[in-house]
Amino acid sequence: MPRAGEARERTGEAGGHGLESLLDPYLETLCRVTEGLSPRRPFQGALREMLAALAEHLHFQRPHIVVLDPESGNLRLSLAYGREAGDQGAADAAYAPGTGVTGQVFSSGSACIVERMADHPEFRNRLFGRSRQEMENLAFLCVPVRSGSGYGSGALPSSGQGPARGEDAAGDAAEIIGTLSADTPLAPPAVLRLRCRFLEAVALLVGRQVAYLQEEMARQHFQSESDSVELPDMPTIVSVSKSMRGVLAQAAKVGPSRATALLRGESGTGKELLAEAIHRFSPRRDKPFVRLNCAALPADLVEGELFGWNRGAFTGARDHHRGLFEQADTGTLFLDEIGDLSLPAQAKVLRAIQDREIRNLGGERSVPVDVRLICATHQPLEQLVEEGRFRADLYYRINVFPMFIPPLRERRDDILPLCDYFLGIFAAEYKRPVRRVSTPAIDLLLQYHWPGNIRELKNVLERAVLVCDEAVIRAHHLSLSLQTAGSSDTLDALRLGFTETVAKVEQELLVDALKHARGNIHQAARDLRVTYRIFQYKLKKYAIDYRRFILPGQAGSRG
Repeated sequence: MPRAGEARERTGEAGGHGLESLLDPYLETLCRVTEGLSPRRPFQGALREMLAALAEHLHFQRPHIVVLDPESGNLRLSLAYGREAGDQGAADAAYAPGTGVTGQVFSSGSACIVERMADHPEFRNRLFGRSRQEMENLAFLCVPVRSGSGYGSGALPSSGQGPARGEDAAGDAAEIIGTLSADTPLAPPAVLRLRCRFLEAVALLVGRQVAYLQEEMARQHFQSESDSVELPDMPTIVSVSKSMRGVLAQAAKVGPSRATALLRGESGTGKELLAEAIHRFSPRRDKPFVRLNCAALPADLVEGELFGWNRGAFTGARDHHRGLFEQADTGTLFLDEIGDLSLPAQAKVLRAIQDREIRNLGGERSVPVDVRLICATHQPLEQLVEEGRFRADLYYRINVFPMFIPPLRERRDDILPLCDYFLGIFAAEYKRPVRRVSTPAIDLLLQYHWPGNIRELKNVLERAVLVCDEAVIRAHHLSLSLQTAGSSDTLDALRLGFTETVAKVEQELLVDALKHARGNIHQAARDLRVTYRIFQYKLKKYAIDYRRFILPGQAGSRG
């Protein structure tokens, strides 16, 4: 039995009149779609509401959105009415643009009407596994979805044997990012054209939302790759930022090989920890990991440390000394600040890499070594090569797998997790009661530009823990450099008078207490050791709404 909307549509068509009855279901659907796509709604919910409106007000079946996966370059089902895109079968169905009806619509930018699925040679039925009977009794509509405002406006075909082609009203400015499709019962060509044009109008409305879907797909792809990265025995690497997780994913890829990695980045970004992570990912993980900071020793001592010496090689050489290359045999040698190596030492390192053997100072025979080399520097090696201060042949030997570690100011998502990590370490080490950081202090930490990167953050937190005698680190516990380097609002706050300063401290205490008590006013008052009446008075004085701190679904906020 046809649905109400379909019956009205056929009645209007058969009688040649009743335009109002014919358009009613379309207008109802359009109103619901427009209301559902409100910018105030989450994008996933808005799109699901749109698909539900197509299915419930019209006779569209299986309305769904297919989006281009930016990572794989394939088309994948993103949302479908009545099932999740992650359902088995749907998530695995992927095909290149240009293949099948959907792929052709995506490539051509023109809508397509398949008047009967079973009769169309390009209809592949890959997403939903329709039965043979459904294929005989259903048509298929597919329209492109563009970012921006353009959409195809050419004439639609009267036959379902090929895609409709037309000029894009917006030209190249509107990129095709996916398709909107639906099954529909068999109908005369004029009715199918009407349904298809309506689907085009809906696609025009959802273009921006689907663009966000595409970005989300790329993010999930990246996150699934990055989240699969595990660092065994590496609890000191703390990262949640997208850029740093990408670096860790690179470490996981280069780790199993013996390729030389060159870690680039500012001082204090964690190059040594990343080098150790690469070692942990390698088959040499149970072998030695030996490190040397080339800038920490005078040039005339670095060679001896690297290659060792024999007894009597120089004044004071009373015993044989195994160099770091020998100590790292079958393992990994990490040379930090390799740009500070002297030219003679560079030549010997190059020979050790090429020949896989070394010669001790004062020695007469070569010693074979099997060492995986990881290097790091904060200096522009390319400029040093041009100036003749770094050997070009060594540069090319170590620059096999370069990795750049972004500075902390470019991955601010990592600041708070790092704070929690360092707080836990120093609070336990110094036996201090510190448990968390106040909101104003967090603002200062996030605003600061961190020229010393993670090393500076660690020092700031260590000092704050030492000077803090309560459970919360506040803005005045942080170093003066953070307090004076904040925004103009922070600078203005530092110049406030006594009354204004007291007021700001009171507000900070009230907010912190409400956060800790999750909006429970009585508990917050008890935590601050004041009466409920005084606490209420202060909330009204500073216009603080306790309800902002109540967790969703939490019952009762005042008792």
